[in-house]
Amino acid sequence: MDLIDLSQLTHEGVHAIWNLADAPDEPLKGNAAWSFEGNGIRTRTTFIQAFRDLGLSFVELPNFLKTAERAVDLAGYLDPFYDVYVVRESDHQRLSEFAFASCRPVINAMSSMGHPCEVLTDAYYIDRSIKSIAQARICLWGPPTNVLRSWHELARSLQLSVTHVCDARLHEAQTYVKFASAPTETFDVVITDGWPSSAEAVGRSLTLADLNRMGNPVLQPTPPFCIGRELAFDPLHYPHFAGYKQKALLLPVQKAILRYALAPKPELRR
Repeated sequence: MDLIDLSQLTHEGVHAIWNLADAPDEPLKGNAAWSFEGNGIRTRTTFIQAFRDLGLSFVELPNFLKTAERAVDLAGYLDPFYDVYVVRESDHQRLSEFAFASCRPVINAMSSMGHPCEVLTDAYYIDRSIKSIAQARICLWGPPTNVLRSWHELARSLQLSVTHVCDARLHEAQTYVKFASAPTETFDVVITDGWPSSAEAVGRSLTLADLNRMGNPVLQPTPPFCIGRELAFDPLHYPHFAGYKQKALLLPVQKAILRYALAPKPELRR
């Protein structure tokens, strides 16, 4: 099973991963290839720990999708050596092409278009610690980013009702995501993400007054957050900040994703 974007997961698939995150670890056998473009500090830390906890051997292939080699050739040569790939690659199309060509599961550890592991973790936290995800009132704040796009995909997979507050010029027609220019209702949780470089003209920082109008929900800023851009204040001074420990859930969720991806299937995908 690939995990390139969250539209690939059904409602049952999402909850199967979360149930695995709740369960004790079961050792796996196999060899993982991992490649991380850029720093990826938190995601890199927890995936390496996940490999170790699950008993997977792992080999780093730095920026291996940056080669001019065709995706089908890379997959053909590398698949005999690996059982799963975990890749952080900005070129989402290139990552998708490799996943299509490979006969092994490919997990998107972040691309320009999505961050499925991060969002599955944040949604797991909401479901287990705040309110059932089906009933939670979720607000996304700021210009669309890879993280917020993954939230759009999860909203479709789980049929959630999500509100995305951003500049009117960025609004889209979607079934499960309602766009708004300002908050007009209360929420259980507000999620922000770092602005892209082009967002200065269309981004408005989240303020404490905004949170007060929304009923002082739990605040989950996606790190690395920037005070003075997506946030107008230091979240450490907000009593409903989800806190640093919330991101420790990346480890059990990433282990669950690996277990789900490597689970025996009744037949080969291709």
